[in-house]
Amino acid sequence: MFSLGDKVVYPGHGVAKISCIVEKIIAGNVSRFFELKFLNKDMTILVPISNLSSIGLRRLSSDKIIDDVFEILSKPAKLCHDSMLSNWNKRSKDYQNKLRTGDLYEICRIYRELNHLAARKELSFGEKTLLLQTESLLAEEISLVKDLGEEKAIARLRSLFVSISPVSSGMHLV
Repeated sequence: MFSLGDKVVYPGHGVAKISCIVEKIIAGNVSRFFELKFLNKDMTILVPISNLSSIGLRRLSSDKIIDDVFEILSKPAKLCHDSMLSNWNKRSKDYQNKLRTGDLYEICRIYRELNHLAARKELSFGEKTLLLQTESLLAEEISLVKDLGEEKAIARLRSLFVSISPVSSGMHLV
């Protein structure tokens, strides 16, 4: 399982460190929580130890998984139907569901799709925001696993899309 001091990934928010175990009495029962302090934001949360798997808390990815992510990102996204280019509400809901799983492969695929979509059309505010969120989540974990600075991880991610996307050419998305 997890131990104090472990770095873990909390779905949709990024990497946190397990700083302590907190016990609280709730409805007459003692419940135990991990206190998570996020590494890249001023945020601390309590996560019930009994619900860790349903929340999706996971260990940092392995070196191999990070290498797999770079392999996936280097391949073109499958944007084969018009709904990918037009129906943002449906895609957004699908993307949010995938983000909530905390699965690094899913986050990687969202990032890839949005970068490829950006090469075809101007991204909406929501798409740009999600692109930056997925980039941040990927870069945070990659930087820790590969022992790079986060800026270098972002540069490496963006370098995969230099020839197709305005995001990697230095244009700001916000």
